[in-house]
Amino acid sequence: MDFRLEDIDSAEVDRRLSIVEPLADSVRDLIDAVIRTEVDDADLLAARGRIDAVVDALRVRQKEGAYGVPFTRDLTGMPWGNAAVGARNAVAPPMRVVHADGAATAEVELGAAYEGPAGRVHGGIAALLLDQLVGEAATMTTRMPCFTGTLTVKYVRPTALGRVWLRAEVIRTEGRKKFVRGTIADADGVTVEADAVMIAPKDMPSAAQIREALGTAPTAE
Repeated sequence: MDFRLEDIDSAEVDRRLSIVEPLADSVRDLIDAVIRTEVDDADLLAARGRIDAVVDALRVRQKEGAYGVPFTRDLTGMPWGNAAVGARNAVAPPMRVVHADGAATAEVELGAAYEGPAGRVHGGIAALLLDQLVGEAATMTTRMPCFTGTLTVKYVRPTALGRVWLRAEVIRTEGRKKFVRGTIADADGVTVEADAVMIAPKDMPSAAQIREALGTAPTAE
């Protein structure tokens, strides 16, 4: 696994986020506006021209391929291209995960871009968000990545578009496997349940080994 180092501190992370998160939010607004606009064809064509000009300006200098997951010197990951939580990814819902009291939780607004059945959240989006959250729960104690072995999703009832709440926590551990349970709820209660088996990769280096390889000083775990 490639642990690419960005030699920056938390203040620089926050500075970068202060630029890219509002940009991604603006693009989310654009996506929502394109879905729901009822302006005439001339206005649509004019808007396309302006959007194409912005795209051309942004492509003057860009990374090749995927964004990847660089790490800061304190081993904070920056998965900013991630499809569920990427700070630079306007396709991702603006989901911000909170780790507390042994669980990973999130609260997120799902609008028109995430629709499946009319007025309801697409089932694939629900699975995507739960897949991310069970992974977050599995890595809370070690801060080392785990990969999804299986994800079993039960759709209790349709999830209304709008604000939803997610929660995931580890229920037991067996060797490299962590068994995680997660839920999505809307204003009327739980709508989706998930059970996952998360697996730590074989021969995964410890946080201390990664710091040594990167030439970083140890910090408190």
